[in-house]
Amino acid sequence: QVRLVESGGGSVQVGGSLNLTCIASGYTASTACMAWFRKAPGNPRERVAFIYNIGGPAYYAASVKGRFTISLDKAKNAVNLQMNDLKLEDTAMYHCAVDSRWSLCKSPEETVWLQFNYFGQGTQVTVSS
Repeated sequence: QVRLVESGGGSVQVGGSLNLTCIASGYTASTACMAWFRKAPGNPRERVAFIYNIGGPAYYAASVKGRFTISLDKAKNAVNLQMNDLKLEDTAMYHCAVDSRWSLCKSPEETVWLQFNYFGQGTQVTVSS
């Protein structure tokens, strides 16, 4: 049974930083696209960042590029999201997701989250002025 557990969310002021961690347990496939999505009230779920389990180039949404960094912690079987220079519009519930299909990491579809087999419960990020 695959389980994804996110942590690291919280409340910060504009310009602050947070580091989110998602630990994956029970995942045994040799390939994985690991991703962060976010969902704010009233908004559709948004892609944030994707990375292959073997590393390599990552994908970032335009809204976070240059401020967020996705990375792997293979020792912990985890994926991290370092978020710097946070803005009010970054306020959302952040979920990690994993799927064995690398193709999902390259998908341009806004609804690609529907194709991920495994999703975590999420961690809340609140940015205030």
